[in-house]
Amino acid sequence: MPAEEGAVEEGAVEETPDANGAFPRLNDAQIELLSEYGGVHQRTHVGDVLCRTGESWPGFLVILTGQIAVVDRPAEEAAGGPGDREAGDGKAGDRDGQGGRPGLVTVHGPRRFLGELGLLTGQRSFVTAVVHEAGEVLAVPVDGLRELIACDPPLGDLILRAYVIRRSMLIGSGTGLRIVGSRFSADSRRLLEFAARNRLPHRWIDLEDDPSGETLLRHFGIAPQDAPVVVWGAERVLRNPSNAELAQAVGLTTPASPPDTDLLVVGAGPAGLAAAVYGASDGLTTMVVDAVATGGQAGTSPRIENYLGFPAGIAGADLTDRATLQADRFGARVRIPAKAVDLERRDGLLVVGLADGEPVRARCLIIATGARYRRLDVPCLQRFEGTSVFYAATVIEAQACHPGPVVVVGGGNSAGQAALFLARHGSRVTLLLRGGELTAKMSLYLVEQIERAETIEVRRHTIVREACGDGTLRAVVTEDNRTGERETVPARALFVFIGAVPHTGWLARHLELDERGFVRTGPGTPLETSWRGVFAAGDVRSGSVKRVASAVGEGAMAVQMVHRHLARTG
Repeated sequence: MPAEEGAVEEGAVEETPDANGAFPRLNDAQIELLSEYGGVHQRTHVGDVLCRTGESWPGFLVILTGQIAVVDRPAEEAAGGPGDREAGDGKAGDRDGQGGRPGLVTVHGPRRFLGELGLLTGQRSFVTAVVHEAGEVLAVPVDGLRELIACDPPLGDLILRAYVIRRSMLIGSGTGLRIVGSRFSADSRRLLEFAARNRLPHRWIDLEDDPSGETLLRHFGIAPQDAPVVVWGAERVLRNPSNAELAQAVGLTTPASPPDTDLLVVGAGPAGLAAAVYGASDGLTTMVVDAVATGGQAGTSPRIENYLGFPAGIAGADLTDRATLQADRFGARVRIPAKAVDLERRDGLLVVGLADGEPVRARCLIIATGARYRRLDVPCLQRFEGTSVFYAATVIEAQACHPGPVVVVGGGNSAGQAALFLARHGSRVTLLLRGGELTAKMSLYLVEQIERAETIEVRRHTIVREACGDGTLRAVVTEDNRTGERETVPARALFVFIGAVPHTGWLARHLELDERGFVRTGPGTPLETSWRGVFAAGDVRSGSVKRVASAVGEGAMAVQMVHRHLARTG
């Protein structure tokens, strides 16, 4: 923990108050227990930088005495103190003119611990931690922390809960990566979607609206036409990186994995993550690959209110974070992004080819690639995709279209959840139904909330015929499918949740699919496909129930069938 030169004045400042368990204090017994897992006492001095933005956390750090400021700026600036603004509200601080980096994030004192979700998942830090008041910390190796979490559920739950909440707070604060580009750029949208789907803290700087974007680009000697760029910390700049390059930079990808594994799971939605948890916890060497992110469609859901065990509901992203941590805890390896493109048998093993990287060989395979929403058959709609037409409703999309009116198309739960989420974020929503009743495909609890929402208008027997705008969407032309009457509806964005198309293009030459492209299973072994040792679970399976709970159940059940297959084949 090298000291930095800086004019830091010693003396306590107000600590960031706890927020729903994000910043708990540990008691003596908990600190003593942590010491038993490799904990080492270390003195700290004013200006010491304990972790820099873009670097891996050195371990799990518990503050014994003194104060630590967590800031969103380079270590060299952070050493000058936690900033001029008043501390303690947990919000992003003043902007520095270099693309709007926030200053102070949080301040912690004795018995608090540092870090967030990335410490456990192997991601690099999105913030800088600097000593504000000299003291002492207990440094526990990350492997020691993992062991403690497995052996002491109460303390492990307290830490995991805090880390999940902290990641959500970072995402909402504008801390972390800065993505600079034009909202009209497909590559800008790709990077934003990848960051959002993978829960990477970031701030979007639109060159069309925010002059700080050009200031930041000039600082790095980059012309606006060379955007998008990703800026991280003081000097790290990635020029229009691929998703794989960005994943590698932030530590999202795991280290190189062995090419052979007992169980390969393709797809990291609820079914795939459940299979990873049960496979790894049962002692199988397990690898999960996904082309985009963990969580699947469920990971983009603003709120899942009917999932067993969460009476108050849970955000899809939070459920994903917990499941990913659980899989990691049992030793499952996750590779993202890793797109499966081919399947073959070779030397008694199943071989899955990846778009980037060496193929993976496995004794058994579970296909859990899920499905995506169908595109609307509307002329010229494609030119708005990525900037005004969306197939998920997350905070990123809500911010992109706020406060303008939006149109949501669909009559299922996903459409209902999206409409409510967007309305809560300040948008006026028009929900278009092809049929006549919300209750036909939507759960009653969602129907009741939509009917009570003053900013949601439901239009029945209505379809989209045209999209209007120059660069970004301005309106959609709708048609009553009974009378043929058309109307122009103002819309800053269009959200589409109609039907499902399975991710099975890479399997068409190998496995038996149904007429819609979903994987056929059974009838002998319920989840086994037309290839022995290859199973399907979740939304990708023909005849599956499109619910998170059923996907999780199928993922777990598929692992039991894997064991039976391995027992038969040796």
